[in-house]
Amino acid sequence: MASVPLITKAIIPAAGLGTRFLPATKAQPKEMLPIVDKPVIQYVVEEAVASGITDIILITGAHKRALEDHFDRNFELEWHLDRDKKFELLEEIQRINTLANFYYVRQKMQLGDGHALLCARSLIGNEPCAVLFGDDVIDAKRPVLAQLIDVYARYQDPVMAVVRVPKSDVGMYGIVEGKEIAPGVWQVHKLIEKPKPGETNSRLANVGRYVLTPEALDATARARPSHHGELRLIDGFRELLKTRSLYAVEFTGNRYDCGNKLQFVKATVAMGLKHPEVRAGLRAYLRTLK
Repeated sequence: MASVPLITKAIIPAAGLGTRFLPATKAQPKEMLPIVDKPVIQYVVEEAVASGITDIILITGAHKRALEDHFDRNFELEWHLDRDKKFELLEEIQRINTLANFYYVRQKMQLGDGHALLCARSLIGNEPCAVLFGDDVIDAKRPVLAQLIDVYARYQDPVMAVVRVPKSDVGMYGIVEGKEIAPGVWQVHKLIEKPKPGETNSRLANVGRYVLTPEALDATARARPSHHGELRLIDGFRELLKTRSLYAVEFTGNRYDCGNKLQFVKATVAMGLKHPEVRAGLRAYLRTLK
């Protein structure tokens, strides 16, 4: 039996304009908004690294230079921290730029998340890769991407993460229909983008974590755009399903859509309650709220 290729590369699309968080995102990328003391993008990168990823390709756009600077060294800052004997902070700052090998690709036009992934096609080559969308922070004992990689190793076909949502929220997501073939693992039969009431009985919503094979990227390149001329990954999956299998994993963990204001606040509270510096004070403050 052939060995399963290791997944060492991840693509993180981060070229969006972040209009839902204006004016905060007028001059800074939405991915750099802080949750306690780390930007959203760092949580995503750390999940990838904890899942075995060594090479991270960030798809950026105009005015996204802060993303590159965050994962680069800052010699002046390091010098000041060393001089002031703030060694714990210095170690943390230096750790960031050694998390992985970082590569940056510009998506020159906003033509959909499928197009963003294809911008990195030449850097992926003929390997499977991971995809993590920069809006989703998922708090899990075992990284969600690692959960997906486990399923990929079993079936060696593309895998997507799904979460069960309330029936009232189904119309806000891409919804997966399929057959459960193992506990929490579904063989996908159909993908419906933001279904209308009564269009589906499924409550399995697609979220921003994937393992893709080269065939999935090829299918995305062949697919016809379905949404305002934008090429979406869901278009690629629909094309892929004509010839290959696709799997969905109902993962274990708490997901926060940090492109949503309320979810961003919830993520800040959840991470704050885990942070050793602020958790006690935050917990006491929350008790005073009515």
